[in-house]
Amino acid sequence: MALIPVTILTGFLGSGKTTLLKRVLTEAHGQKIAVIENEFGEENIDTDILVSDTEEQIIQMSNGCVCCTIREDLRSTLQLLAAKKRKGLLDFERIVIETTGLADPGPVAQTFFMDEEIAESYLLDSIITLVDAKHAQQQLDERQEARRQLGFADQIFISKSDLVSESELAELKHRIRHMNPRAPIQTAHFGQVALSQVLDLRGFNLNAKLDLDPDFLKSDDHSHCDHDHGHCEHEHGHDHDHDHDHDHGHEGHDHAPGEPCNHPGHGHHHRHDDDVQSFVYRETRALDPAKLEDFLGAIVQVYGPKLLRYKGVLHMKGTGRKVIFQGVHQLMGSDLGPEWGPDELRQSKMVFIGIDLPRDILLQGLGQCLA
Repeated sequence: MALIPVTILTGFLGSGKTTLLKRVLTEAHGQKIAVIENEFGEENIDTDILVSDTEEQIIQMSNGCVCCTIREDLRSTLQLLAAKKRKGLLDFERIVIETTGLADPGPVAQTFFMDEEIAESYLLDSIITLVDAKHAQQQLDERQEARRQLGFADQIFISKSDLVSESELAELKHRIRHMNPRAPIQTAHFGQVALSQVLDLRGFNLNAKLDLDPDFLKSDDHSHCDHDHGHCEHEHGHDHDHDHDHDHGHEGHDHAPGEPCNHPGHGHHHRHDDDVQSFVYRETRALDPAKLEDFLGAIVQVYGPKLLRYKGVLHMKGTGRKVIFQGVHQLMGSDLGPEWGPDELRQSKMVFIGIDLPRDILLQGLGQCLA
């Protein structure tokens, strides 16, 4: 039986998850979707679509979709659904898990990698995070859960953008990009988004290419340290020891290739010192497979709980193919990807998204993994 794709939908209360879900469920796309609700809060699907006050754990809906509330843990619910599908008792093609507003999507995502029975039936497709434009800045200031949800995302939708000014929206996007440069950000009005932006995003597919937000890489407050060979780009806007405006150029910053470059960025004022941040590393020289495996293994062991998502496309010594790795918390996987093209620039590109990332350790350690 083909693996059943799963989408995790997360976001703070009021961000519009339910509106988006209703659209996905009721749109005439001909797909049969099972929705797992992680809690029945005040705003849940059942008010409009489902018959409320039912004891039934799984409800078949008129359009062939299935709704399910979790009374036990996620694992047993997923097993139950897969068993019913195998026996022909339920017909659905994919699953959307709606998490609670405060949930950390990490453990939900890990279920699909750690549990062999679950991995035999399901394929985790992506994590989608919704953000309420009106309250996002305050929620991100006050709640780490909200910041973590952004760090985990493969796709970010901003709802209620009509309630804020263009400059407020731009500032919110700027802030989000620094937390997570790998997830595209789009505005969603009343859940009006194309299904192609919600389903089959292949966020956890090892061979999907690593796209980073181009504005993030160009943005003012990145320091570029151009070595003879590669360059590291890491965003200095959130270093804790300087939150004033910087006006320093790049003169006089000669450092050996691979060494951390600690000069501040230029003239960009940051108001937010978020603990969820991203670190991007690029290098054109080949990496040594054994050294890199040891280093990444050690990093994941020590910093795993604080690493939300990480992914890389690597130029490794000894193979003409790309090596792709990714992970969630302590779980990391890697695979051989396609061949490097004859005219393609061979370079390693990695992004780490996490809480209080140890940038200097990452930079130094990666520098020591060169072949």
